[in-house]
Amino acid sequence: MRRRFKGSQYTKWITPALIAACVFFHPRAGLADDYPARTIMLVVPYPAGGGADALGRLIAHKLTDALGQQVLVENRPGAGSVIGVRYVAKASPDGYTLLLMLTGATLSTNAGYDVAKDFAPIGLISSTPVVVMAHPSTPVQSLADVIALANKQPNTVTVGTPPPPTLNYFGAEQFKAMTGANITIVTYKGTGPLTNDLVGGHVMLAFNTLSPAIGNIRAGKLRAIAVAAPERLAAIPDVPTAAQSGVPGLEVELYYGLAAPAGTPGPIID
Repeated sequence: MRRRFKGSQYTKWITPALIAACVFFHPRAGLADDYPARTIMLVVPYPAGGGADALGRLIAHKLTDALGQQVLVENRPGAGSVIGVRYVAKASPDGYTLLLMLTGATLSTNAGYDVAKDFAPIGLISSTPVVVMAHPSTPVQSLADVIALANKQPNTVTVGTPPPPTLNYFGAEQFKAMTGANITIVTYKGTGPLTNDLVGGHVMLAFNTLSPAIGNIRAGKLRAIAVAAPERLAAIPDVPTAAQSGVPGLEVELYYGLAAPAGTPGPIID
């Protein structure tokens, strides 16, 4: 595993205009004149209520407007996205089953699919860094505080993440390896359940994404303590980077893209 997950310096959401541009047909589209003729399913391989689910629903709404056919989100969580990704890999390559794919899907071994062979990429949608956040009762204000607390009370500091092979999980492992902090990693099916348990105080910290937690952060129910990126996020400008919070080199960014099963006709991909 690389020490640094490189990427853009802040969360980027593709604009409606760009979404529309991505789905306009290529001149060769005469080969698929009848597409789309019915509802399209967009598989999100994580539970409802998390960051991937929110993004999937945004994209589905914009694609519905652009394509003139309804695009519906279907959540197929499990095994750190493997179940949903495998489902789409085996789906008919006709353009009616699409996948919201995250970076971690490429890291599974013996998953029952080969990302390089079993999918036709459509395009990059967005990227976002991991944000380290805490329940307000946890007495930490920085990553340096987390390290000190974890070493003072070994294996009692609980850190929630989605399961492997998500980059959230590997980011927590990276933090543990880089700092020697005696933390206990607790995995969840997705960022939605993780955020709920963090708000409830069932875990002390989380390697989370911002979208499922931003409302709770603004309401004071959660405390964001570091952004695992080279620069701060515009949405939470007072939250320091990991380097500013005591752990230089901790950079973990997730990428989201659209894909279809391999063999989907080129004009449909266009």
